[in-house]
Amino acid sequence: MTIRRLPENLVNQIAAGEVVERPAAVVKELVENAIDAGASQVDITVAEGGRSAIVITDDGCGMRPDEITLAIERHATSKLPDGDLVEIRQLGFRGEALPSIGAVSRLSITSRTPDAPEAWRLNMAGGQVAAPVPAAHPPGTRVEVRDLFYATPARLKFLKTARTEMSRVSEVIKRLAMAHPHIAFTLLDGDRRRLDLPPEKNDLFSARLARLAAVIGRDFGDNALTINAERDGLQLSGYAGLPTFNRGNSAMQFFFVNGRPVNDRMLFGALRAAYRDFLASDRYPVVALFLTMPPPM
Repeated sequence: MTIRRLPENLVNQIAAGEVVERPAAVVKELVENAIDAGASQVDITVAEGGRSAIVITDDGCGMRPDEITLAIERHATSKLPDGDLVEIRQLGFRGEALPSIGAVSRLSITSRTPDAPEAWRLNMAGGQVAAPVPAAHPPGTRVEVRDLFYATPARLKFLKTARTEMSRVSEVIKRLAMAHPHIAFTLLDGDRRRLDLPPEKNDLFSARLARLAAVIGRDFGDNALTINAERDGLQLSGYAGLPTFNRGNSAMQFFFVNGRPVNDRMLFGALRAAYRDFLASDRYPVVALFLTMPPPM
């Protein structure tokens, strides 16, 4: 059997399986890019649970035409300015999202920097890239993903119903919105508005509480205690619900590490132990805790 090098488009489609599991993964990668670009407003539109269309628009720093072309190449990123994998301070850094998404869908990127006279648009379909062309667009970036997995139809059978996929998209946006209360987020399900979170203007603690109340519910703001502690270079902040304000499952427990939403058994276990003497074994506290630590740790 002869060993051969796989074609580039097939390599990208294989890589896409590691990055693009479902529509919510696409939304997460693209919204994180918008946040890293310094956006103050991020608008997300999803159709048919993300299968037919995902559109992310932001007012961030934008890209020049040469940067757009580079952005859809594998292992190209602006997230590692010092080339140190340990010093990761942005949300995304892999340099795999855009080429992987473009390998399994019809991808369009339109972007303009604040000082540019015009925007530029690049189209990519099934891994095939067209040259950037001038376009009309305000400063910022618009990414359109259509016909997700059309180039790898076998993956479509793993998707759930449009309602379920939309629910997962909504959860991704809610968690990112909690971590970044000074950024406005909107989420449209076709023509239906699912989320409309304006930017919070107060200091970080007040902004977080207002955003958490908007996402979790107003009752949380009235039944939560402020957490702000530091030890050995680690800072833990956020809000912990009173023991009397509890739930029958852990769905309302949110953890963030350096601004990233995480699900970690050790953190959940520590929380469980902290409330052990105050809650019955079948009840769960409502919390949103933010752990800040140096990247090398």
